[in-house]
Amino acid sequence: MNATSSTQKNSDKSNGNTADAENNSIDLSNPELYINRYLSLLEFNLRVLAQAEDTELPLLERLKFLLIFSANMDEFFEIKLAGLQRDISYNQARPEADGMHPSEVLKIIGERCHDAIDRQYNLLNDEMFPALAEENIHFLSREEWSAEQVQWIKTYFRQQVAPVLTPIGLDLAHPFPKLVNKSLNFLVSLEGKDAFGRQLGLAVVPAPKSLPRFVALPDELCPEGEENYIFLSSIIHYHASSLFPGMKSSGCYQFRITRNSDLFLDEDKVEDLSAALKGELFSRGYGEEVRLEVADNMPDHMKEFLLGKFGLSESQLYRVKGPVNLSRMMSLLDIDRPNLKFTPFKPRLPAPVKRKDNLFEAISKQDVLLNHPYESFAPVANFLRQAAQDPDVVAIKQTLYRSGAKSEIMDHLMEAARNGKEVTVVVELRARFDEASNIEIASRLQEAGAIVVYGIVGYKTHSKMILVVRREGQKLKRYVHLGTGNYHAGNARLYSDYSLLTAHDGITEDVHKIFQELTGMGRAAKLREIHHAPFTLHTTMLALIERERTYALAGKPAKIYLKMNSLTEKQIIEALYQASQAGVEIRLIVRGMCCLRPGIPGVSDNIEVRSIVGRFLEHTRVFYFHNKDDANIFCSSADLMERNLFRRVETCFPILDTKLKKRILKEGLEVFFEDNVQAWMLQSDGSYLPVVAGEDDEPYPSQDILLEALSK
Repeated sequence: MNATSSTQKNSDKSNGNTADAENNSIDLSNPELYINRYLSLLEFNLRVLAQAEDTELPLLERLKFLLIFSANMDEFFEIKLAGLQRDISYNQARPEADGMHPSEVLKIIGERCHDAIDRQYNLLNDEMFPALAEENIHFLSREEWSAEQVQWIKTYFRQQVAPVLTPIGLDLAHPFPKLVNKSLNFLVSLEGKDAFGRQLGLAVVPAPKSLPRFVALPDELCPEGEENYIFLSSIIHYHASSLFPGMKSSGCYQFRITRNSDLFLDEDKVEDLSAALKGELFSRGYGEEVRLEVADNMPDHMKEFLLGKFGLSESQLYRVKGPVNLSRMMSLLDIDRPNLKFTPFKPRLPAPVKRKDNLFEAISKQDVLLNHPYESFAPVANFLRQAAQDPDVVAIKQTLYRSGAKSEIMDHLMEAARNGKEVTVVVELRARFDEASNIEIASRLQEAGAIVVYGIVGYKTHSKMILVVRREGQKLKRYVHLGTGNYHAGNARLYSDYSLLTAHDGITEDVHKIFQELTGMGRAAKLREIHHAPFTLHTTMLALIERERTYALAGKPAKIYLKMNSLTEKQIIEALYQASQAGVEIRLIVRGMCCLRPGIPGVSDNIEVRSIVGRFLEHTRVFYFHNKDDANIFCSSADLMERNLFRRVETCFPILDTKLKKRILKEGLEVFFEDNVQAWMLQSDGSYLPVVAGEDDEPYPSQDILLEALSK
């Protein structure tokens, strides 16, 4: 289906429609019609925090959401807010579609972030710790340590902590140290003189990242049936004076600095991307300061001292009542307390791949759709394993964005190369926070004999593709995997994504051409079935939206259902507004950032936007266009964002099998429209309200419904 050719110009379809003419008089570029992307992303993080507040969830799952919120906020500061702050500093900031000046956005974000962080720590201290204590999981403060516990902690400090600490007294010869991003540190006030007669007053004690942030006390030091833990910050605080012999600590206070962690590479001037990235990765930990977190009881003069050293304002200071960097508590979730966690499940193997030992035979007969995590990721790994071991397979090509340096996928690719297959891997080195892992992946693949390329300068390779070429008789046959998510088995258990395994001639030929684009040079390929960024995806989406609009203007049923992680691209939003004005039914499921305002009279009356936040991270991108009951359904690696549509290599692939189209409509879209437990509805003012079941309605949690239906 060529959507662009099937769509006519607006003027050909207006038919003199009076209502449409009136709606067209509305200026769709009006800033009041758009939501600021930074504030929208912050709203998503608050929805994650709301999961931690949900007392209907198991306790350790609530704690997990609290820790995820902490990690999300760290990234929000060190990437999004840091970038905004940097643009303002260099006078490069420009108002976005919502019209707000970046400095105004920064002020609003600061106010909301302070409220959110206070809410986070109040939840931890007033609800989480007491609830954990009721389950005999205790985090003991220094005042609660018994004499026996104190002796054990002293020994632990002497043997495990003190040898790796480097206390730094502050004087002319020891200026304030350059502290790495998000590291735990202590500012210590001292009384007395040291061995050299110096009266230092202040010292800094960095805590190496190698040290665990909390320690389990041995069973013999815990009351029967209890699990007791001590925070590293408490251990160091208790022993602060011992780090400075002959002196006395009059105060010890934790603090943490957050820095800009984005990498800046002028790729036009880089000859070796891998070598350049290795250099940049070291400097990532020492970027510009954007946030200072301190213990809530730190004296004012010490706060002012730190603010001055980091060049930050009072608005960038966050007082926390508890450990900084809560995400380092994630290891607590590994404790064996099944009663405090979600009921485990086993992903299903769909019938087509369960019945056939030979995946190539199964895929030859029909397309195979996998709905992760409800359905197993194993067939994708097995697809590669069989390709690596099959003597009839001659070539394998794959893109890797995130997979993990030590993974089954990597093992199969290296095995294939060692078995003499022609293995080509496009490794995206610039996958944020996975750069080091991907450099290692590239090195290991090259050592195994694979051809490794790094994609296209200036464009991240974000598409998820595997191409297997197999000799069958006298012919070569292609088999393909396309996905909405990464080749990471761990993510496949936590993220919702689609996988398509197919031998369809049009799709497999398109994938072959895209790999030629990535590894060779030449003009953009003309594809039969797949729409790809940065070439055709944007124009195709606009054409498909316009086609539904023309159907609505002609009095025909018209529907657009879109599910994605983020919606920010202005032309797409304007096109959706125009379709809504024409009467198209538009239902959007947008997990995170959404700059479109629904429910505006005369503009977006027919648009509904909901966000699903639950046990699994919603990650699928599904695009449905009604097309007069002959629906077009696509899955995509791309969100409808500027970066995905114009600065990345992305694939948007059609679902051609009628049965699979019905499955995706039901499982990938409609089930979420019925959700009244895990859904949030976007309001026209940019806020979100939870969807609540009516008195006579049965609860309908979409992810639980899918678990029940698919994982058996």
